[in-house]
This record gives sequence, C-alpha cells and structure tokens, in this order.
Amino acid sequence: MFIQREILEQIDGRVYYDIVTPYGYGGPVISGCHPENKKRLVEEFYKSFSEYCEEERIVSEFIRFHPVMENAKDFEDVYDVRYMRPTVGTNLQAFDDPVTSEFSKTAKKNIRQAIGEGVQYRVIENPDNLDAFKDIYYTTMKRKNAADYYFFGEEYFDGLLEAFCDYMLITEATYKGITLGMALTFKYNKFLHTHLSGTHEEYHHFYPAYVMQFAIARWGKENGYHLVHDGGGLTNSLDDSLYMFKKQFGKHTKFPFHIGRKVWDREVYSTLCAVAEAELDSDFFPAYRNKAGKTASTV
Repeated sequence: MFIQREILEQIDGRVYYDIVTPYGYGGPVISGCHPENKKRLVEEFYKSFSEYCEEERIVSEFIRFHPVMENAKDFEDVYDVRYMRPTVGTNLQAFDDPVTSEFSKTAKKNIRQAIGEGVQYRVIENPDNLDAFKDIYYTTMKRKNAADYYFFGEEYFDGLLEAFCDYMLITEATYKGITLGMALTFKYNKFLHTHLSGTHEEYHHFYPAYVMQFAIARWGKENGYHLVHDGGGLTNSLDDSLYMFKKQFGKHTKFPFHIGRKVWDREVYSTLCAVAEAELDSDFFPAYRNKAGKTASTV
C-alpha cells in the first residue's frame, strides 16, 4: 500500500508523481512463497513494478519497512535499504507475566501508585466512534507543537472507522470519571500495534500513559496476543525521549526499523532536483521536495 502524490513541478507539460508509505509502516510483503523461489519472485516484482511506475509516471518511492515483519530483508536488491533506529515492543508470548518481565521498575512503580490512587482503565473493542479520542489527541499534538503531518483530519479518522473498526481498540485511563488519556491500537492475528495516543497534561501526575500501557499488555495477554508493538522515537538517537519512554515497556524486545529509497525515473528525478536547486545525493528523499536551505527529516 502507498500514497501517490502529485509533484507540482511539471516537466514538458507532463504531471509526475512519487509514492510514500502511509503513516506508520508498510512496504511490499512476500507471503506464501517457498524460500527457494523468493529471489525469483522479487525479480519478477521488480520487473512488474518498474513497468507500473513507468506507466503511472512515478518518479521515486519512499518506504518505511515494517520492523516486526522485517520485510526490508527481502527487498535489498530492489531498494536502497537503510537502517534507521530500533523500535520497541512488549513480548506477551514469551513471559507468563509480561508486565513483571518487560516493564521497568519505574514503570511498575508508577502504575502501582496510579492504580492505588484510584486511576482506572478499560479497553474498548471495535469502537463505533472516535470523538473522545480525537479531542484528546488533538489537544496533545497542540501542546507538543507537533508538525502539521500529525494533525490528521476528520476524513482520516472517518476512514479508519469505516475500514478498520473490527481491528481497533481504544484504551482509556480515567480518574473519578475524568478521562486522563486514550490510545488507539490496531489488532490483527496475534499482533497489537499502538497507532496514536494522547493525554491531558494536567493529569500527568496520575501516570495515564503508564496505565494505558499496562492495560493493553494485560488485555493482550488475556486474549491470546503475542506482541504489543509501540514503535520508536521521533529521531534516530538512542537518547530520544520518546524512545526512552517506550523502552520502559520492552526491556527485552526490540525490532530494527529500515527505510527504502528508490528512484524509478532517474532522468526526471535529476531534472526535478535541478529545478528545485537540490543536491542529488541529499539525505532528504526525494531531494526535490526539500526546499533550499530547509532542514527536514528523512522520515
């Protein structure tokens, strides 16, 4: 799955496009293929997808490969695959009590304190609306001065409900009827993935983020799930504050996050870079989308 984006700069009056992984992780996945046939399948994929990109005038592609599925390994001959950073998970299958085994001492202490003071939690399966979640999520993003990239519109959340309602969970932490925090999690087969979350700053002394992690780990274990994947930090630094927070819930479990870059039409890519006054070998990809002098993430 990918998002096809129009490139505003036309070349000889023709419109071109590039494609990116939707928010989260993705990339091509091989399923049901005998190991001895995998190399040939990838070669056929490369041939067919090259033709598709030529027909659709797709200039470049940026992939965020899935850390848990490790699909980056299968496509190293097709894409420029680069390791970025570790991501964190809570292994529910390997431990009788994942909270005891995977959570840090600090996390367990905060959870005991919060629950002892009366903080409660619940997990809502297949929610019929996301109104309360959206409110707390937007509040959190504004507080953090998050980039526009993280302010998903109403259509996005409506689309989630329409397409994935049966694969969604909402985790909520409350105190005396007041919502302290909420998290949106996807479930599929034996796998849980935290997608988005938010908390009210004035209630952080009740540790709602910790309680929600406890709730989803406990719920997942009780319902036969094998893993909660929380993702990684906002940067590649091992000292990234978000990554350090998530590590508190996965002392023994981490997965490598890779990206993939591909120029499908080198001639047009070079022309677009020249027009944008961008370096062809820029760390930012695709380079022509980076305005001159602008600092931006490669992810």
